[in-house]
Order: sequence, then C-alpha cells, then structure tokens
Amino acid sequence: MTFLYQLTVAQAREALARGEITSVELTEALLARIAAVEPQVRAFLTIDADGARAQAQAADARRAAGDTSPLLGIPIGVKDVISTQGLRTTCASKMLENYTPVYDATAVARLKAAGAVILGKLNCDEFAMGSSTENSAFQQTRNPWNLERVPGGSSGGSAAAVAAGEAPATLGTDTGGSIRQPAALCGITGLKPTYGRVSRYGLVAFASSLDQIGPMARTVRDCAIVLQVIAGEDPFDATCTTHPVPDYEAALTGDIRGVRIGVPNEYFVAGMQPEVEAAVRAAIEVLRDQGAEVREISLPHTPYALPVYYLIAPAEASANLARFDGVRYGLRVPGESYFDELERTRGAGFGPEVRRRIMLGTYALSAGYYDAYYKRAQQVRTLIRRDYQQAFERVDVIATPTTPTVAFKIGAHTDDPLAMYLEDVCTLPLNLAGLPGLVVPCGFAEGLPIGLQLIGRAFDEETLLRVGDAYQRVTDWHTRMPDMQEDASSQG
Repeated sequence: MTFLYQLTVAQAREALARGEITSVELTEALLARIAAVEPQVRAFLTIDADGARAQAQAADARRAAGDTSPLLGIPIGVKDVISTQGLRTTCASKMLENYTPVYDATAVARLKAAGAVILGKLNCDEFAMGSSTENSAFQQTRNPWNLERVPGGSSGGSAAAVAAGEAPATLGTDTGGSIRQPAALCGITGLKPTYGRVSRYGLVAFASSLDQIGPMARTVRDCAIVLQVIAGEDPFDATCTTHPVPDYEAALTGDIRGVRIGVPNEYFVAGMQPEVEAAVRAAIEVLRDQGAEVREISLPHTPYALPVYYLIAPAEASANLARFDGVRYGLRVPGESYFDELERTRGAGFGPEVRRRIMLGTYALSAGYYDAYYKRAQQVRTLIRRDYQQAFERVDVIATPTTPTVAFKIGAHTDDPLAMYLEDVCTLPLNLAGLPGLVVPCGFAEGLPIGLQLIGRAFDEETLLRVGDAYQRVTDWHTRMPDMQEDASSQG
C-alpha cells in the first residue's frame, strides 16, 4: 500500500490530474506526516499549516477552473535562507530570528505561480555555513535513516524532510556541496544547477559567486519538474543568465548509449570508506551496461579545491554579512557607541562557525594578505575550471563519489573544523567552476545511503538528468525510505 506522503512529485501530479486525490487531501496527509515524525527528525523551523491549507484550497479551485500549471497542488518545503513573503526567514540564526520578509525570492514566486503549496521553512546550518546542520542556532536536524547521525548540510533540513516523507520535494542551496552532500547522506536525489541557471534573488547571500538554489526530491524526474519551474532569466538578478530553458522532463529518454562518462581518480581520495568507493564504481558499471562509454580522466588541480574554497567563500561571506550591524535590520543589541553596539550585536547574533568564517575571510582580504591568499586562490580557481573544460572535450559527464563516507555521528566533528570541511572535498570543485552536479542514491553501507555524483558541462543539465534518470530506471535505491514512526493520521 502506498500512502499519500510516499508519492513522488510526478506521481502526485498524475493523481491530481486524474482527480484521484485533491491538493487538500495531499497537503493534509503531509501535515499529518510532519506531525508524526517531526519530533524525531526536526527538519522544519517554521511549519505554515494554515497557509498551506489555504494554498491547497486555492490550487483545487484553480484546477476545477481548468488550470494545468506544472506544480499545481504539490506541497514543497523551502530552505530557511530563501526569502518567503510573510513567512519567517531566519537563516537558522539568532541574527534573523524574528525577520519576516516582505517579498518572495524569485524561485519561490515561480513555485507559487506554478501552483505549488509552501509547507514551511527548513532547518539548515546558520547562513548555510556548515556540512552537518549542527550549526543551526535553533535545533539539530537528524538523519531519518539513523537518528544518531547527521543529515549533512547545509541543506540538512531540506534533505531530511524528503527522506522522511514530510515533503515530496524541497528547495535547497549549494555553495560548496550543500544540496549534493545531504542528498547523498539522506538517500535522496539532489541537483545543483549551473551557476546562473536559477535566480539568486531573494537568497540570503553566503558567497555570491558560489551560491545556487536547486531542487531536492526522491527522483531525477521530480528534480527535472521543479527545475523547469524555477530556472530561467530574471531581471532582478544580474548573475542569472539568458540561456533558454529546455524541456528537462522531455530529456529523460532512458537512452544513454554513446554517452561518454569520465571517471577521475583524484576524487577517490585517501581515507574514503571502501564501501562508498565500491558502491560508486558499481554504479558506474551499471551506466556502462546501459551503453555508456566509460573513460578514465584526470582533473589534476582537484586537491587544491578545498583550500581555494575556504579562502574565497569566507572572503565573500565577510563582505556579505557586514550588513548585519545592528542598524539596518535583524538583531540589535544596544551599546555605548556604534562600534560597541556592532560588537555586541554580532557577538550575540552570530554563532561560532559564522564568526570563524568571517574572521578567515576578513584576514584573507586584509592589506598585505590579499595578494598572498585571496588573489592566488582566484588564480587556482581558474586552473580548476580549465581542468573541467579540458575534460569535457573528451567526455560528456563525469562520475564521482559525493562524500568520502556515509553520514557521521552527531558531534563527531564538532571540535574539529578541518575534519568537517573535508566532508565536502568531492563537491567543492563544482562550485568553483560553476558547473551543474546531480546526486542519485547508489547503495548503502552500515544501513546508511551512499550517493553517486554526476557532473556536467555548464548549462547542460539535460544530459545530467538523462543519465541520472537512466540509472534510476534500472535500480531501486531511490525508492527506499527509512522506517520512521507512523500513526493512522499520517497514512492518508
């Protein structure tokens, strides 16, 4: 028996179109599911039950009037660093604990225009800075597969909500792997689009040259459906390109014969869990069996991605977060002078990881160190980008692990920031190069999911989605859900 909360976006869309269910019924089933498992998972920071019900009723009325919008009546959750009009947006930080935006992010506005029902806002690392969702100022989200493990980060709430059946799809953000890493650790599908494919307007900035909004769901098809809605040119975002948006769902043909897949040895890093490497290599063989051509390639500057990222991203963060000064908006702690007030406000408003990154970034940008650190990091970033450009002259897609290990225990890296940063070693290079990345579940170790990462050319999400969908057509890893507590009210 399939419960309503287990439906994928595509399945729910078809059931709604056939009149088998209503958006109100689907939304109520998901709200009941949230009530049943949220005390364990803690994925949501804000649940907008009344708003969701009203939107569901409006969606059913639109459908009755003949509307066939692509996400009409489909409930979706939104990471809490993305602006939602009239709905609290905290960035999981004390700095914005009581902030309610007066406008929607472009991605959210497009979801609403397409008929989506916004369930609420999802937990994350503070200002999206982290790899485990342990840096949230409000709560620790837990991995639905093992409640003692992290869900990944920073989009840990977005990933955990999908894995636990609290939402069929969510929006996450990816600055250094924050969609793909939690997708891998929670056993769902996650897509980081090409930089500029999706508008960043309304996204609270962490690192402006790296941040990207993207979909998280159980299947590649679902990610394609959501991407179709949120992608495209936006006059409010100068970094959003004018590239035409293709029909992503139509690209899911299941045929990958002749697709050239590159496998870089640099991504199989020392210390990688043997089961992770074995599962990823087995997944690559599945793609070969489907007619893809597999080639070994080299991306020689990959080992430099980690230090490059942790110079560039904190530098941009230090500039972006300068606006939180106790004067313009957000938290304000009175002081005896402007600088005293600034110090008190930031000391009370920012958590330790955010303060750490601001200090790193400010140092890298300071006089006497800019050329030695930040400028050199940007030069190596160019070399990393060139590695990919040369590789894509020989291959169409690159296949790699997503993470070196399965989900680690909560608290395991709390006192070791470097160990935490190493969790993103396989995902960081894509953000530096601005390329799209797709993660699909490809196995389990210790009862925890493993993710295969597929990397594509800039603005070639079509090929990525086609390869990922072809893999999911012949495997069932993406169909598995954790055995969470259920009650009768959640089995609508």
